[in-house]
Amino acid sequence: MIVSVAKETELKENRVALSPDGVKELVAKGFSCILEKDAGLNSYFTNEAYEAAGAKIVSKDEAFSTADVLLKVAPPVSDEVKLMKNGATLLSFMYASTNPELVAALTTKGITSFSVDAIPRISRAQKMDALSSQANLGGYKAVILAANYLGKIFPMLTTAAGTIRPSKVVIMGAGVAGLQAIATAKRLGAIVEVSDIRPETKEQVESLGGKFIELKSDESVQIEGGYVKGVSADFLLKQQELIAKHIAQADIVITTALVPGKKAPMLITEEMVKSMKFGSVILDMAVKQGGNCAISEFNNTVVKYGVTIIGEPNLPSLLPLNASELYSKNIVAFLTHLADKDKFFLDRDEEITKGSLITLNGEVVHPSVNINIEAAATN
Repeated sequence: MIVSVAKETELKENRVALSPDGVKELVAKGFSCILEKDAGLNSYFTNEAYEAAGAKIVSKDEAFSTADVLLKVAPPVSDEVKLMKNGATLLSFMYASTNPELVAALTTKGITSFSVDAIPRISRAQKMDALSSQANLGGYKAVILAANYLGKIFPMLTTAAGTIRPSKVVIMGAGVAGLQAIATAKRLGAIVEVSDIRPETKEQVESLGGKFIELKSDESVQIEGGYVKGVSADFLLKQQELIAKHIAQADIVITTALVPGKKAPMLITEEMVKSMKFGSVILDMAVKQGGNCAISEFNNTVVKYGVTIIGEPNLPSLLPLNASELYSKNIVAFLTHLADKDKFFLDRDEEITKGSLITLNGEVVHPSVNINIEAAATN
């Protein structure tokens, strides 16, 4: 089975799907590995390092057209799918429920596809959980990036000239990214306050030294597998009212709230931004899905009402070496769960396979992907 690693073409995407160590592991298991030339350079992996690990360096056309299995980080665009051979298999982030053009292109080529963002978050799939590995790095980088724009230090500092008060950081969402952001901000010496609508996160927040901003859930809050699947507009309004005073006193606000397959919930209104201190910073980690802040801008850092608002959509890509190393471990674990060197097992009753399989030989099989293939293909 030929496993191919494509060079990422999405704007600002510096990661690569497989590290040299990942190549070495797959080759040891009997897979053949090819790599599009320079695919790893932005992650600080040279072509020579891949060759030493057992990969063959090839052109873009060969990387796509000869692959039995194509590995990517970002979803391939339609023109890239056209380069794939009929009946090949794709493993990448796909976000299939909101990416009908990609799904339509895959059906046209008879592609079998697995989406790493759809891997069930169960204990035996932890080694494959790319969402968590990347969010962990994103939470760290969010704090570092926000600190870079803040005109003051995080910790309390007592000097002969007087005492500097510690910065206050408000983090909205205590998932994987939020928890890492809490830990990072605390290590840098900030006072950290955290808002999350899941009461079970309170203990985790407090164990990291954060102060939990408590808001009681109501029947509109839909939680599945520990993750929020939906909330009502009324509940969001209550949350905004509760956190408004905390945001007004904050030096940095980091928002991490996402609802899979839907627009990100609006947590910070324009009026709340106006209430913030001059020189404070907002980092909107949900900007790629519409944003948690009403006036954040995708892929832009702007200053509005004296507040710097960072709309960086791909924080893990700013740490491409570590992000690629972790993603590679995830993808190797995922691939070797699904296949050996000769074939895919495709047990559609097995939980990980069932949850992540989007198309099978070009047929849409995932229940969350409810799209009009013909309409998508025409666009």
